[in-house]
Amino acid sequence: MNGFALSLVLVAAVVHAVWNLAAKQVGDGGPRFVFLYYTVSAVIFGPVAVVLLFAERPQWTWLLAALGTAVLHVVYGIVLQRGYAVGDLSVVYPLARGTGPLLSVLVAVLFLGEHPGWPGLLGAFLVITGVLVISSGKTAHATPGRRRAGVFYGVLTGAVIAAYTLWDAHSVTALGIPPLAYFGSGAIFQSLLLAPSALRDKASVAAVWQRYRRQILTVGLLSPLGYLFVLYALRLAPVSLVAPARELSIVLGGLAAWRLLGEAQAARRLIGSLVVLAGIAAIAVA
Repeated sequence: MNGFALSLVLVAAVVHAVWNLAAKQVGDGGPRFVFLYYTVSAVIFGPVAVVLLFAERPQWTWLLAALGTAVLHVVYGIVLQRGYAVGDLSVVYPLARGTGPLLSVLVAVLFLGEHPGWPGLLGAFLVITGVLVISSGKTAHATPGRRRAGVFYGVLTGAVIAAYTLWDAHSVTALGIPPLAYFGSGAIFQSLLLAPSALRDKASVAAVWQRYRRQILTVGLLSPLGYLFVLYALRLAPVSLVAPARELSIVLGGLAAWRLLGEAQAARRLIGSLVVLAGIAAIAVA
C-alpha cells in the first residue's frame, strides 16, 4: 500500500477514535446532536468547498454525488448516536468499524474488480478478526437486552459505513471530485437535510448545545477532518486496503472504553488490538 496513503489513514484513525469518544459522551443527543455537529462542519468546511467548486467548474453530477453522501452520512450519524444511547462503546464501535470494511472489501473484490493480493486480503481478514475479538464477550454493566441492541446498531452502522465508503470512493476517483470540495458541500447538505426537524424543536436543540457544546465542536471539527484524510487516501490506494487500515481506531476506541469509560475485559481488548495491528502491518506491505 502507498506509504503516504497509509499515513493518512492511520492519522484519520486516531482522529476518528477521539471524536467517537466525544460522541459517546452525548448518547442521549440523538438527531439534535447530529444536526448541531453537522452544522459546525458546514460552517467550517462549507465556504472552502463552495470556493473550490466554483474554481473547478463543477459538473452537475458532483452535486448529486455530494447529496448522496450527505444522505448516507445523516443516516450514519443518527444510527450511530442511537447505538451509543442503547449500547456500550466497546460493542457498538468495534462492530460498526469491523462490519464496514468487511462489506467494503467484499464488494470491492467481487464487483469492482480490485485485486489487493494475498497480503492485503490476509491483512483485511486479521483486522476484521481482531475487531470481532474486541467486541465479543460480556461487559461489566450491560444487560442482555442492552448488548443485543448494541450489536444490532453496531452492525447496522457498519452497513451504512460500507455504503458511504464505496460511494465516496467512486466519487473522488471515478468522478474526480476534489475531496475537500466534495466533503464540504456534503456537510452543507447534511445540515440542510436535518434542519427542518431541528427547527421544529428549537428548545431541545438549544438545550443540547448548552449542555454538550464542547463535544459538538469536537465532533464537528474532527469528524470531517479525519474523513478528508481518508478521501485523499482513496485517491492513492484501493478501497479494499484503505477501508480495513482505518480500523486502527478500533484499538484506540477499545482502550479508551476500558481506561476512560470503565468498560471491562482489558485482556480481550489487548489481544484483539494486537490482531488488528498485525492486519494493518500486512496491509502496509500489500
